[in-house]
Amino acid sequence: MSTLHGDISWQTLAGIVHDWIGTSAELAEVTSLHGGSISTTLAITTRGGDKAVLKVSPHRVDRGYLHEAYQLNVLRTIGIPVPQVYTCKIGSLDEPVSYLLTEFIEGVDLSHAIQRCTADDFEHAQMHLAELTLKIHAQTHSHYTRLTDGQRQEFDHWPAFYRHCYESLWQEAQRMTSLSPKARRQIGKIHDKLDHLLRHDDTPRLIHGDLWASNVLAAPDHHGKWWICGLIDPLCKYAHAESELAYLELFRTATPAFMRAYQSVHRLPSEYHNLRKPIYQLYELINHLQLFGAEYAKPLAAMLERLEKIV
Repeated sequence: MSTLHGDISWQTLAGIVHDWIGTSAELAEVTSLHGGSISTTLAITTRGGDKAVLKVSPHRVDRGYLHEAYQLNVLRTIGIPVPQVYTCKIGSLDEPVSYLLTEFIEGVDLSHAIQRCTADDFEHAQMHLAELTLKIHAQTHSHYTRLTDGQRQEFDHWPAFYRHCYESLWQEAQRMTSLSPKARRQIGKIHDKLDHLLRHDDTPRLIHGDLWASNVLAAPDHHGKWWICGLIDPLCKYAHAESELAYLELFRTATPAFMRAYQSVHRLPSEYHNLRKPIYQLYELINHLQLFGAEYAKPLAAMLERLEKIV
């Protein structure tokens, strides 16, 4: 049996297609897309022209796909352009292949869109992204929690939930040799004060959880106007909406046009700009230093220097 893309056989992929649109369908083409380190992400096309995105984990019982499918369906229900879920299957010991099959959205991510459209068109797409982000953030909940289908741990207070989400990251930061002893002490000091530093008056709001350029797809309409056509790979939570905005600003996914459009509806307080944003961004920089290496050491050090004057 021939294999491709690691341990995934053509026969396995053909079986997934048959479960999707019927046994008469023939698999024509498979191409790799960017994806996670555990799962493999593929674009699959049939001879009949049907196309879908497949996230698949061979030899794993991966229940994370159920959560992603649930989150996509929730976002779709409130009018967010996300891929339609076709099939989600969690592997068993007898058939240890887990996968999520979704709609293929034609478009390019924001880092490619900015190279293809005019400055005015990109500003229009940014304003549309702000509109969609506001629509997500308008969904509220009684508690801070991850968005999952079924039982989930809920928190009354945002700092407690934030600490819960990042506790393992903080512990890892204390062991990072790429961080100086002084940097580790500073991070520990901030972590101990989260109850005070992240205090706010807002309510738990739905966030996408991983809004950066590669997860935002854009395309022109038949008039040539650029719009956001898809948000992919959600990690949804009911959280403090400012944490999502800080993430968008940190990696320059959001431009000044986005922030103007967002704040025309929801004005951000000075505490966001002066205190909470750099703290949210610090934790994301620690995470990226751990995942992707030394290129994030310098911006992390700069963020700690900024926070030293505040905290």
